[in-house]
Order: sequence, then structure tokens, then C-alpha cells
Amino acid sequence: MTTTISVALCTHNGAKYIEAQLRSILAQSVLPIQIVVSDDASQDGTLSVVHGVLGTAQAEAVGITVTVLNHVKNVGVTSNFERALLACTGDLVALCDQDDIWHLDRLESARRRFEDSPELLLLHSDARLVDRDGEALGYSLFDALDLTDEERAAITGGRGFEALLKRNLITGATTMIRRTLVDRATPFPKPWVHDEWLGIVAAATGRIDLLPEQLIDYRQHGTNQIGVRRLGIRGKIGRIFEPRGGRNLYLASRAAVMASRLALLGDLVPERITELADGKLRHLKVRAELPDGRLGRLAPVLREIRTGRYSRFSRGRGDILRDLLQPAGSTR
Repeated sequence: MTTTISVALCTHNGAKYIEAQLRSILAQSVLPIQIVVSDDASQDGTLSVVHGVLGTAQAEAVGITVTVLNHVKNVGVTSNFERALLACTGDLVALCDQDDIWHLDRLESARRRFEDSPELLLLHSDARLVDRDGEALGYSLFDALDLTDEERAAITGGRGFEALLKRNLITGATTMIRRTLVDRATPFPKPWVHDEWLGIVAAATGRIDLLPEQLIDYRQHGTNQIGVRRLGIRGKIGRIFEPRGGRNLYLASRAAVMASRLALLGDLVPERITELADGKLRHLKVRAELPDGRLGRLAPVLREIRTGRYSRFSRGRGDILRDLLQPAGSTR
């Protein structure tokens, strides 16, 4: 039986780029059976472009069902993707931004990996980063993320949950999931963005993986709803000295939501994963309770270093330096 694919495409004032994205979907070597377009209160004629490109007769001619969801009031990116994903009916769902361009084999390459790996719940790939005019920026998505060999090995080796506990590595625009994951992951909790939450639930209840190939052109143009920014050395050092504010408290609140939501999934979540989620929460509670004075932070930070939790649940030396050196302030 052929594995079917839906596309979950979310839009918001995307008229400038949406036609190119839609035509790249229609040009795929393996076509989807369904395209769900969920529009978040666009005011620039986005849906007119969508209807023009995906006219009923044209879509039906190649066997694609088009579902258009039109939201009168703005709901935001994460809620918009939730609505789009819930409307998808294919065995697999490819997430899609409004302003990118898919390479011809994006769906075929991803579907092949799913068919070869029954336990796989989420797959993401590298992407070629391009500017507003589609010109290559000279580096890839994985380059911009500073994806390390250790992180690659964790994801491809069945330790994706451990990798995602430290930081999000999932970019929705390059992601394909099994439809069953939608039911496990929804409703999306408010402290989390849709793609990172899908990654957490997939890694907790199954397996995630990555493709090193660049399967889309990922457009960066200053008005992206969600994009990627490459930090240089000065930017990374600057983060260490940003005012602390409520950042650690915010991270602890996210960890609390993660632990409670995973508990609701019962036997789908192995005991090992539950213990890791609880350990992450304990670690971030310690970080959230660090005093404002730098000297007072030294003892609790040293205790966390000795437990190894900075390396297991945070960004290691970078977060140690942050917690020791950041001044008190109001920046998250």
C-alpha cells in the first residue's frame, strides 16, 4: 500500500512568496494527496494567490485535495499549525512555510526514510539558506544552527530526546511527521513552538532522525514569522552578558509543562525518558532560583556542575558562564 502524504501549509500575509512555494509543491517527484492551507487572517490577498495556483480543477487533475482554512482573527504561528495539522489525513505530513521553495525530491526523499523506518515519527533535513531574492547566503541551515557531530550522532543513534533536552534542533519548514504524532502532541502547550514540541513528543515516544541533504531553499527576509540567525563569536559572547531577567524561570516553566504533558502519555513514554524529563526540571528549578548576586550563585552552580546536569540538560560551559556572569536585569 502506498504511503500517502499531506502538506500542512500555514500562511499570514504571504502573497509575495506563496506562489513560488505552491508551484514547488506541485512540481514534486512524489505528489501529496492533500494540501491544507491554513491562513492566519491575511490582509494582502494571500488566499487569492492560493486559489489561483491551486484551482480546484488543476489540483484534482493531479489527484490532490485542497483544504483551505481561513481564520478571521489572528491566532499566531503555533495555533495556526495546530489547526492545519489536525486537518491533515495522509499517513505522513510535511510541514510547510509560505515563503520557501522545495527541491524536487523533498517529499520522495523523506517518504523513503519513513518507509524504511517504521518506528520513525519525525524527520527533518538540512536546507539551503537564501535571501529575499532567492540568492544563496553561502551556508546551510545546519551551519547556522552550529549542529555538532555529537548532536548528529545522538539524533541518528536513537538518543534524540537527550539532544533536544539541551536545545531545539528541529526546524518545522524541513520537517515531516507521521500523522499519529499529531494526536499525541496536540494541543500544543503555549510555552512551546509547534516544531520543537513535535520534536520532543516524537523523541519521547518513538524516534526522530535527520537527513543531511538540503531539501528546501529556506528564505530569510526580515519578515519571517520564524527564521534562523547565525551568531558569530561576538554574538555568542554577548549572550553570556545579557541581563538575566526571567530567562531561567521561563525555561523552568517550559520544563514543568513538558514533564506534566509527557506523564499524560502514559506507557507511550519509557521510564528512561520520564527520568530525563524530571531531571531537566530539577536542574532548571535550581537555575531559576539562583540569586541576583554573582557571588551567591557560585555554590549552587558548582553543585550542578558536579552532578553533571549542565552537560546533560543545558548547553554545558556556555550556560555555566551565563549563570555565573550574567548581570541581573529584565531581559528574558
